[in-house]
Amino acid sequence: MIKKFTRSCVVKLGILLQQVEGIIAEKTLPEFANSPKNVRIDLPRKIVNSDRIFLGNNIWFGPNSFLMAIKQYPGPSMKHPDKEIAVQNFNPKIVIGSRVTSTGSVQIIAANEIIIEDDVLLASNIHINDCSHGYDHANEPYKYQKVSANSSIAIERGSWIGQNVVILPGVKIGKFSIIGANSVVSRSVPARSVAVGAPAKVIKKWETTAQKWISCP
Repeated sequence: MIKKFTRSCVVKLGILLQQVEGIIAEKTLPEFANSPKNVRIDLPRKIVNSDRIFLGNNIWFGPNSFLMAIKQYPGPSMKHPDKEIAVQNFNPKIVIGSRVTSTGSVQIIAANEIIIEDDVLLASNIHINDCSHGYDHANEPYKYQKVSANSSIAIERGSWIGQNVVILPGVKIGKFSIIGANSVVSRSVPARSVAVGAPAKVIKKWETTAQKWISCP
């Protein structure tokens, strides 16, 4: 009887702690570029330059999310303590539509522009980055070389991005497409397609007439 009572108390305490954590996560969100409604980004999280991030309504991101709009490079963590590095300035923009969800551990990093449209489903451990460290020289650490930020990324509405996916600069993922787990997307994916692999390749397309997925040769 005592064990049963103790277990019940522990379960209730766990539920209460989850509720409190949710309230804290909601109340401690930074101010964004707009005024979205019903946004939850669970703790722990890191959000950098939220004034360049636009959010839709009814967004839910799990813990360990990292959203960063890069205004300047290098930042404090990348500066050399004893060497001056040329500073780059950017005008970044991150746009996340309404009803976008992520299990957690999603990284969205923009020096140019990243747009994620409405109703996109993100699994966990996803990396979306529209810029890249330079590698013009092989005799200087790459973290101290200029960042390339000439390409944007777009994920159109209703798409599903699977576990451990990496999306590289310049990629557009068409609406209602699926990116399989562990894929590296280096080229754009047409609407209503299934792409998998590293680099990701389209393996199926939706046939409108037949109303079913057709394997690609």
